Amino acid sequence: MKSFMKSPLLIGAAALAMTGLAGCSKSDNNNGANGAAASSSAASTASASSAASSAPATKSGDIPTLVWWTIGGQIPANYDKAIEKINDYTAEKIGVKIDLRVAGWGEWDTKINTIVNAGEPFDIMFTNNGKYNQQVNMGAFADITDLVQSATPELNSLVPKMVWDGTRIGGKIYAVPTYKDSSATQYWVFDDALVKKYNIDLAGIKTMQDLDKPFRDIKAGEGKSYYPLSLTQGEGFNGFFNAYDDMTLGFAPIGVKTDDASRKVVSVLEQPDTMANLKLMHQWYQDGIINPDAPTKIEADPYRPFFSAQAFPGAEVNWQINAGIEKYDMVQIAGPIYTTSTIQGSMNAISANSKYKEEALKYLQLVNTDSKLRNMLAFGEEGVDFDYVSDKVVERKTDTWPLAAYTQGTFFNLAVTKGAPEDQWDQVRKLNEAATSSTILGFALDLTDLATEVANVKSVWSKYSYELVTGASDPEKQVPKIADELRKAGMDKIIQSAQAQIDAYFKA
Repeated sequence: MKSFMKSPLLIGAAALAMTGLAGCSKSDNNNGANGAAASSSAASTASASSAASSAPATKSGDIPTLVWWTIGGQIPANYDKAIEKINDYTAEKIGVKIDLRVAGWGEWDTKINTIVNAGEPFDIMFTNNGKYNQQVNMGAFADITDLVQSATPELNSLVPKMVWDGTRIGGKIYAVPTYKDSSATQYWVFDDALVKKYNIDLAGIKTMQDLDKPFRDIKAGEGKSYYPLSLTQGEGFNGFFNAYDDMTLGFAPIGVKTDDASRKVVSVLEQPDTMANLKLMHQWYQDGIINPDAPTKIEADPYRPFFSAQAFPGAEVNWQINAGIEKYDMVQIAGPIYTTSTIQGSMNAISANSKYKEEALKYLQLVNTDSKLRNMLAFGEEGVDFDYVSDKVVERKTDTWPLAAYTQGTFFNLAVTKGAPEDQWDQVRKLNEAATSSTILGFALDLTDLATEVANVKSVWSKYSYELVTGASDPEKQVPKIADELRKAGMDKIIQSAQAQIDAYFKA
């Protein structure tokens, strides 16, 4: 494998790869999975024209330039040139250009909150199940229910009705979902060299408890300063909470077990299965299996011996490239499954205050229907960041392109990376078709009367989550304390309201 790869790798996920902070979380900066490689510094906020600019969409002659905020890695030297080529192409195709601004992986949560709370002008914004519901409730996004049908019929017909319906809040559509692995399949991923070295029985690994022996064998063999499970503060153990459907609340401590026919809303942290896994994580942290800086570590290392991710067959190809190793082995742990949150794991919304709502929607339609544009956004500058092997296969030449492909548009018009199965996206379709459904699929919690309580419980969770989800704190001591503070902040009211809403929704 080529060894030129430098940028750090961040694995994230949705559905069965979700923490309390995000649904699709960080992802591949090309065509990986909802949890794949990403690059680097939290100080990477930038745009094609000016990192400091906060101007709304502007017109270049008669061509509007739309501000699109997204998430990604550190801006490379050729970023402006690549965006210029994208703009030349889209200006000719639909008369629209883009000012594509990137909030770094570590700063995205804070940056996007600031933009929305301050009313900073933008036209398009990447959002996910961790933010979407609350942002809609704040009035940040435009209702595009009718406009999608009238202005962008190709886009409307491309995305299945179930996926559109999964984005609805109060019956209305406020974002364009990125139709891809919209159901979630969870994988655990191992460096194949370690699998061989320590004779790890991948077929025997089904639960977190099954990871204990391989982790301890690797730790014993590789030495005191080697951490088989390298975690970051925002991610923790990817997929930890995904036995529970978060009702699109974007808040892990409240949910419904995905297979619970009674649809009971519970305090997730206090459930026996959650507590058992939290105790295991804490033991791993104490025993040096988890890196000691996990609660404060913002960005993942370029290489990790093990990680958890939402993925699909062939996703490991890009992970191997970014990590600079020969082979990763993927073990399917759970799924595929549909929840409303998996559908909402990656979306692009249009600002309620944008002067160019129709143009923004047409731009997103082009992203989802035009393969050339889709590949430029996903892979970067042709001849610099990638080359075409064929019309449907590309070979990546660098690892520096910062944009995460899972955030942009459908996978089904995207080239595959050389080395991945050429029918990769057909396999993703099959995963979607085979997916089971959460017992509350289609339900999204109405936050209209819960805004204060939701803000309060999220504030409490933010004080404790980093240490809890990385194993640094003792759950037997901390969970009762956290639960008590959450109840004082309004958790019981949210649970009661959610239960009433679910009962009414499924009775109708």
